[in-house]
Amino acid sequence: MATSLNLDLSYIAAPMVNQSDTPFRALVNRHGATLTYTEMLRPARLLSDPDYLAFHRRALELGRPSAGPVVVQVCGNDQDEIVRGAKTVVDLCDGIDLNLGCPQDIAREEHFGAYLLAKKDWPLVQGIVSSLSRSLSVPVSAKLRLCSPVSSTLALASNLEASGAAFLALHARHPSARRRRQGAADLTVVKALVEGIGVPVVSNGNVRTWDDLSQNVEFTGASGIMVGETLLGNPFLFEGTLPDPVSASLEYLELCRTYPGTATLKTVQTHIRHFMEHQCRRRTWFPQFRTRLGQCTSTEEIETLLKGKVRRWHKLKDCSVSRGGGEAMDEDVDIETEGRILTEVLHGGLFDDHDALMLEM
Repeated sequence: MATSLNLDLSYIAAPMVNQSDTPFRALVNRHGATLTYTEMLRPARLLSDPDYLAFHRRALELGRPSAGPVVVQVCGNDQDEIVRGAKTVVDLCDGIDLNLGCPQDIAREEHFGAYLLAKKDWPLVQGIVSSLSRSLSVPVSAKLRLCSPVSSTLALASNLEASGAAFLALHARHPSARRRRQGAADLTVVKALVEGIGVPVVSNGNVRTWDDLSQNVEFTGASGIMVGETLLGNPFLFEGTLPDPVSASLEYLELCRTYPGTATLKTVQTHIRHFMEHQCRRRTWFPQFRTRLGQCTSTEEIETLLKGKVRRWHKLKDCSVSRGGGEAMDEDVDIETEGRILTEVLHGGLFDDHDALMLEM
């Protein structure tokens, strides 16, 4: 049976495809996150692909304990395979999470993620959570989306609690492979879970600024808040500040040197672009910056670009703003492109050759 919950759920960095690398997890941990997630890992590949397993074990090992507590998220529909896959990394993490939220076509085709939320699959997911809980020495959780009908979400949550889940995270939107956002997250369902089950509930959704964090907790009563995309633009959100984007970028590059080989160049470029885009996307020089960033062939070249041309273009000074001010990130993202990239990530090599995603799992 899994150990009792000993994690601070207050401020959690969500699992994001190709963006939950060790340097980024260390960065947000340094600036207020109390818990981070890895990207979604495939148990079948952990068991069959030595390079895949070695990469993720090394990334976890290098991050302990300096990158902070971490939960490994896994997916699938084969109970035995999921448990055996989780066991390959359980010694290097602080929790295992079952993905019940991925909305992409690949998840529908292979029947995992949010496509296990239908009532006919409840015995399967309950069995997976129960087996994980009985087999592992760390807390087991599940991150889910809204069921259909919405009222059945509480029933599933209760069943997962009974199956041994130590806590649950709810992204309170329906899964959609075509539209990433379908209006605001329904925080009334988060509130219903908080009031209806006995284990901690984490609220995921509707956080764009510092003030949203406290308002979300006040309304839902949740034990913590999970944030994904907003952290990509402002990794200092949980400490309530908006950093100079060049300084944040250079700090991230420093952490890439601290944890070498745990983030691909494409992942590094994407993080730097997000940091700069969050505050500078309307600047006349930003398109040229994106082009030059994409042409960089090493982190050293990226650092030179940031310290040279970007500082001159922007004439940046110390402009840190308290309590998470500044523009919110655009959420107009091409879901079909995300789905295609995710498919390549899951079925291809360790990494894709396209822009990394901003997709929460």
